[in-house]
Amino acid sequence: MSATAAEIRHQVMWNRLLSVVEEQARTLVRTAFSTSAREAGDISAGVFDLEGRMLAQAVTGTPGHVNSMARSVVHFLREFPPHAMRPGDHYITNDPWKGTGHLYDIVITSPAFHRGRLVALFSCTTHVVDIGGLGASSDGRQVFHEGLFIPLLPLAREGRLDEGLLRMIRANVREPVQVEGDVFALMACNETGARRLSDMMEEYGLADLDALGEHIVSRSRAGMAAAIGALPKGTWRSHMRIDGVEAPIDLHAAVTIAEDHVAVDYAGTSGVSASGINCPLCYTEAYTAFGVKCVVAPQIPNNHGTLEAVRVTAPEGSILNAPFPCAVNGRSTMGHMLPDVVFGALHQALPGRVPAEGTSNLWNLRLGAGLGITGVDDRSRAFMIVSFHSGGAGARPEQDGLSATPFPSGVRNVPCEITETIAPLVVWKKELRPDSGGPGRRRGGLGQIMEVGHRHGGAFGIFPTFERVRFPARGREGGLPGAPGRVRLASGAELRPKGFQIIPAGDRLVVEMPGGGGYGDPRMREPGRVARDVEAGLVSPEQARAAYGRE
Repeated sequence: MSATAAEIRHQVMWNRLLSVVEEQARTLVRTAFSTSAREAGDISAGVFDLEGRMLAQAVTGTPGHVNSMARSVVHFLREFPPHAMRPGDHYITNDPWKGTGHLYDIVITSPAFHRGRLVALFSCTTHVVDIGGLGASSDGRQVFHEGLFIPLLPLAREGRLDEGLLRMIRANVREPVQVEGDVFALMACNETGARRLSDMMEEYGLADLDALGEHIVSRSRAGMAAAIGALPKGTWRSHMRIDGVEAPIDLHAAVTIAEDHVAVDYAGTSGVSASGINCPLCYTEAYTAFGVKCVVAPQIPNNHGTLEAVRVTAPEGSILNAPFPCAVNGRSTMGHMLPDVVFGALHQALPGRVPAEGTSNLWNLRLGAGLGITGVDDRSRAFMIVSFHSGGAGARPEQDGLSATPFPSGVRNVPCEITETIAPLVVWKKELRPDSGGPGRRRGGLGQIMEVGHRHGGAFGIFPTFERVRFPARGREGGLPGAPGRVRLASGAELRPKGFQIIPAGDRLVVEMPGGGGYGDPRMREPGRVARDVEAGLVSPEQARAAYGRE
């Protein structure tokens, strides 16, 4: 076979491998019990070689899950060497430092065999609805407060489930049916991947993935090196201040573009918090790499070869490299901000390439009642749900920001009808929030307003981990900041943006989500665009006059 023919064959098989992991992910979405996976797609799925290098990831999923899972398989291999693996084995963990950053994410890794030979590993992750402890809150002071910690353990050996481990999980969570159902869905996800991989290898006459894997990693590494090589060289710095809990948090980054890699150093960043918003390094690496790749080489498939071109360091003991046993439940509060921090530096090196800051932090509604959550043990009305929602994204250099869009996480909003079906809640309002997008030549994306009440007039609790309340998303190149967020009761009382609180019986929760920053001088926005925004109710006549100078 000629070199050109071999290259084409490898490319065809690479594309086929991408379809294998996408079907793997879709199995998880179709079979999952929780809305996190089924409706929001808060998952990851991928295939790895026997060294633990990720060869392909499913498009369905989030960067935080995918890129931290990409490093977690190495930990499984250290605990369970390949020579001891058998068909039907599955391994499990939710170790925040060896998985994907907090206890709510369960990772399952499984060996894949072809004609009796171990050829690959499949791994997947999903965010479960509950893991016990204090609930989905930032109130914990150590990871021990935050729920059931599952170390690297066998979940099944040669197809035989560890019933003792499953009983332990069921006994420690508030929603045992949903959580156990998701565990089974994770195993089914990997089994689908293994079957489809074997089919592919049979079709192409492959005995192993060695040559294909090396092709994928080397070509991706070369593609990243070429893309980075075309960029200006040097170091640029950025800083972002966000709300935090006890005090504001400062995120500092120095981004160095070298010949074949990009290094991001978070020296100077605030130390760990006493609350559960600390971020393990694996999650810091995940969203940093995603932010860099969005700008530098978005067209190259994500795998080990691309990820190793981004080198991340953060001082141990900083909030971005929190050591065990720090509380880490709200680690996404920090992690989701990191692409914006990286963009602040890359904007200096590559003007006109990156958007303004967005809400970034998800404004998920984590709600629950009964089982002692609200002080009343009413099992007939007990529930625990997480409903994914978001504010506005930052304006882009030549386009307005996307409204109510979760960048950088990429999860889907959960439909109100789903939330109302699985919990005794009514979503009385869900609409775009006028004037929340930062004014600019390109307007920031709008946040949204949601009003939620208990269907039977009862009390319920919220576990918020919201950002952008004190420090809103900043504009770029003269663009103005987006509106800050707000959490309150319909009766008027203000709620804190972090920490468990109760919505009293008969009252309603009102959440006003932040908007993204604007890009460019608002006075340079085309009059027709301003007029259309006013007509659509996105911008008020008052803001049109004050910010855009339009009547």
